[in-house]
Amino acid sequence: MNILQTYQTFYFVGIGGIGMSALARYFNASGKNVLGYDKTNTKLTQNLMNEGIDIVFEDLIDERITSLQKEDTLVIYTPAIKTLGILDFFNQNQFEVLKRAKVLGLITENTDCIAIAGTHGKTTTSTLVAHLCKEADLPFSCFLGGISENFKSNFLYNGSTYSVVEADEYDRSFLNLSPDWAVVTSTDADHLDIYGDINHIEEGFRQFAALVPQDKQLFVRKGLEIGRGHQTYAVNEPADYYSDNLRMDHDKIYFDFHTPTETVKDFVWEIPGIHNVENATVALAILHNLGADFDTLKKAIANFKGIKRRYTKHIYQNGKIYIDDYAHHPTEINAVMSSIRTFYPDKKLLVAFQPHLFSRTRDFADGFAESLSKADELILLDIYPARELQENFEGVTSSWLLDKVILDKKEVSTLSDTFEKIKEKEFDILLTVGAGNIDTLYDPICEWIQKI
Repeated sequence: MNILQTYQTFYFVGIGGIGMSALARYFNASGKNVLGYDKTNTKLTQNLMNEGIDIVFEDLIDERITSLQKEDTLVIYTPAIKTLGILDFFNQNQFEVLKRAKVLGLITENTDCIAIAGTHGKTTTSTLVAHLCKEADLPFSCFLGGISENFKSNFLYNGSTYSVVEADEYDRSFLNLSPDWAVVTSTDADHLDIYGDINHIEEGFRQFAALVPQDKQLFVRKGLEIGRGHQTYAVNEPADYYSDNLRMDHDKIYFDFHTPTETVKDFVWEIPGIHNVENATVALAILHNLGADFDTLKKAIANFKGIKRRYTKHIYQNGKIYIDDYAHHPTEINAVMSSIRTFYPDKKLLVAFQPHLFSRTRDFADGFAESLSKADELILLDIYPARELQENFEGVTSSWLLDKVILDKKEVSTLSDTFEKIKEKEFDILLTVGAGNIDTLYDPICEWIQKI
């Protein structure tokens, strides 16, 4: 019997994380007693509480914790939390304590798991696969790393035959999964604090790919060396599955999709960027192999609304355009910048970027500087530390990074000052970008641009 079935209560330490909250929603939807802790009250934790989940925001051992029985309670934690009194209490009192990735892996053991991995593209691809599964009415549950604009959630239950999961390479979490179908979108350098160098990252993805049984399907972006048999996918070049004949009409992209045996013309897609057509290509390949018909898939591709904070775009009557994006790696920022410059080549672009992690800023400083130099004006926020301590990264600051950016108009700002600085600028397009708490500016900016 799966260990998860022996517990009625699930306590989440760090419940407000995007991956943790999806698991919390899964157990809550399964009729379990779900509660947890997070250090910050956010829109996401508010939504969880509205769904009936009890959450505290102070590291206190109160009756809600001391009344829990270890025989009936599974404690789930995120590796982003290093030290916490609540977590110490559970460990000292011999509760079963598991990492988030281990629990997600246990869930996938009892399903046909569709796992989407890659340093870039996995959130969009996994969310699109889930959307296509829903439109095709397949019996599935999904655990996503972003908030689907179609579902308004990072979790959806539509049955339990299939599970659609975002396979996270951080902390080698994806090696806990039991994938039956899998995708590798990219193996670029990232999380060097965990892997050390690109060779170990690539080896991690090869280990993940090896988890897929030989009689199941593995899809890999053409050109990646993954070390075992697989199906390839690509855009504008032949592969086992590929898309070509891309045309833009206003904000829509049209493309043709090729399987090994047929061509389906004129898919309509509203998510900008060739990299996102790649994501759509492999999602279509998976659903085609699951038996979905192309009429259904065409309609589903056309009505996919994307993911919150993945190129979330607003066009206002006053002519201003506001785009918000989660990009936190130079490759991702380049993709966003390229999309903006393709659609709006002559508009003045103001970028507000919040670097995420001192280690990532240090490791990719030149790449960040190159990508940010494509703006017309830059506001560079202080580095968001997440799990890191600044004293361990002497000299790694936003001012240090700003010196590398080749722009006439550039400055450093705290998060609290950024909104006022934005209001003083002249721009046609505003891009806020980063994976920290820069998202707290989203609502104030939307309200302000609407009024000007």
